[in-house]
Amino acid sequence: MTHMTELSSAPPPPYVGEHHEPSWREGLKTGTPTLFGIGAWGLVVGIAMVKSGLTVPQALGMTLLVFAGSAQLAALPLIASHSPIWVIFATAFVVNLRFVIFSALLAPHFAQLPWRKRFMLGYVAGDMTVAMFLQKYPSEAPQVGKLSYLKGLLYPNWGAWQVGSIAGIFLGSTVPTEWGLGFAGTLAIICVMIPLVAGRPALCGVLVAGAVSVLAAGLPYKLGLLLAVLVGMLTSMAIEEGIDKWRKNHG
Repeated sequence: MTHMTELSSAPPPPYVGEHHEPSWREGLKTGTPTLFGIGAWGLVVGIAMVKSGLTVPQALGMTLLVFAGSAQLAALPLIASHSPIWVIFATAFVVNLRFVIFSALLAPHFAQLPWRKRFMLGYVAGDMTVAMFLQKYPSEAPQVGKLSYLKGLLYPNWGAWQVGSIAGIFLGSTVPTEWGLGFAGTLAIICVMIPLVAGRPALCGVLVAGAVSVLAAGLPYKLGLLLAVLVGMLTSMAIEEGIDKWRKNHG
């Protein structure tokens, strides 16, 4: 009876949806150093959208609805070359497949939240912000402050991107073509990609994808890019699985 009383009087598990101001401020402080880079990358993408032939309303709609710089930069040359719509969507889909992994990693932390809140988190999630959150909270156990910390990372990141991108959209028509901002966009992607290439599987996937993209550059509708991403991802997955099997067999 005493044991039953103790169980009934035990405090309920913390609800991760509760706002926790110190955690929110900590998340904001952690993510602030990345905001300038995110805004600069958004600026390049905004200019690239206008330079690729999109109207200002189309570019604004793309940055607000898509919010995926790498997918946008991958799709823009296809849009400019009037590639079939299925090629554009397939390329953007493959480039963004990494967000399936991010979602799978975040899902156990926020399973208690209503689907609308989880949907919103998925929309504003980004590569670096998800990585910083998982570094802070590797455990999936419910904990007050988790959501507030993640919001402190995600929403300023989203805001910095939109400010930079929208500024680029309105400045795009005034920037001379000879400035070579298309190459600047490539450099921006490389700067974001390098910190994410952690471990041999990722490095091998990048090298294979680069080789395939060069070899398949002559394919129509820029399908070489789509093929390179697919082959690179499959290579990384195969190598990672092989390493795991080797470790299990050899300790």
